[in-house]
Amino acid sequence: MSPASPSSRWTAIIPWLFVLLWSSGFIGSKLGIPYAEPFTFLTLRYCIVLAILIPIALLTRAPWPQGRGQLAHVAFAGLMIHALYLSGCVWSLRLGLPAGILSLIVSLQPLFTAAFAGVVLGERVLPRQWSGLALGFLGTILVVAHKTGSGLTFVMTVPAIAALVGITVGTLWQKRHCPAFDLRTSTVVQYAASLLITAALAFTTETMHIQWGGQFIFALCWVALVLSIGAISLLNWLIRSGTAVNVASLFYTVPAVTALMAWAIFGETLTGLSLIGMIIAVLGVWLARAR
Repeated sequence: MSPASPSSRWTAIIPWLFVLLWSSGFIGSKLGIPYAEPFTFLTLRYCIVLAILIPIALLTRAPWPQGRGQLAHVAFAGLMIHALYLSGCVWSLRLGLPAGILSLIVSLQPLFTAAFAGVVLGERVLPRQWSGLALGFLGTILVVAHKTGSGLTFVMTVPAIAALVGITVGTLWQKRHCPAFDLRTSTVVQYAASLLITAALAFTTETMHIQWGGQFIFALCWVALVLSIGAISLLNWLIRSGTAVNVASLFYTVPAVTALMAWAIFGETLTGLSLIGMIIAVLGVWLARAR
């Protein structure tokens, strides 16, 4: 048997590198949110990303989406993935929604994606994949069970449900309508559109006061560079090269990886049930990712 080529090894690593980077975004946000209100934090984050990506796109002469139709498709996918998803998450946490409940709600995404993948994309979801998706959701429940808390109200869940809709619709929309756009310029368009929304929310709902310090600057740079550029670039590559269900199933492992990071960095509780849930979630993703 011939050894795997470097490109094939890299292709196998990318999904798990994406999970690692995406999960670290929750840690970075937790470090930064105490020093700036959520939408102000997101606005600063998007400004840094655009300040880096726009010169890169211009210097490399990357092709821009042609026509209003292409531009609208790219911008809409970005609004769903960046503006609605992230804003919904931070807004629900600001309203007092326990992080465990938020994780459960957004973890429905792979199931929703699978449910609509056939109709929207013509993808066939195999019984093996459905079993993996169900196992992944069960594993997520076990991982976050001790963090669900109490005092839940419907109002707290509305932004979280909006976040779920955003990441699901954005993934499906980008897979269907943005299959061949340049990742450099399309990412600029997506973040520019999202910046308009988060900036408007920051101006109208927040004081925009920032407590500048070393931890805040580190957190801001981390989520801007590692998450908004690194992880999002990998996500866009995954959406382009794989099925929607394969990509969505990876999100089941995010709560588990985030829990491990929070345990190592913040000393948060990690129960035996959480460890069992992590194993089940990984097994579910393995089953859901069709070969």
